[in-house]
Amino acid sequence: QVRVVESGGGSVQEGGSLRLSCATSGHTYAFWSVAWFRQAPGKEREGVASINDDGITRYADSVKGRFTASQDTAKDTVSLQMNDLKSEDTAKYYCAFRYGRESYRRLDSGSWDIWGQGTQVTVSS
Repeated sequence: QVRVVESGGGSVQEGGSLRLSCATSGHTYAFWSVAWFRQAPGKEREGVASINDDGITRYADSVKGRFTASQDTAKDTVSLQMNDLKSEDTAKYYCAFRYGRESYRRLDSGSWDIWGQGTQVTVSS
């Protein structure tokens, strides 16, 4: 059974940086993708970044140039480096997992099977 666990959230001032981690376990196939989503109060969950086991990434326009996804396949961990944070980045961030090397192309939440519990990111102005 695949599990994902997020860590690394916190509070930071605008312009600051945070690094989120998503530890995965229990997956048995070589081809997989992981995506990061976020949800602010009263808003829909939105996809911000994704990466596959080959290191190919995709980003939402709102975070391009500021967020970077990376993977450490030896540790089964995916990270999201978030720089130049803005108050509108404040949300609960979730990691999601799906088998398939091409799954990273989908940043709609309905396409993802397995979710973590989320980690809060708060950016103050």
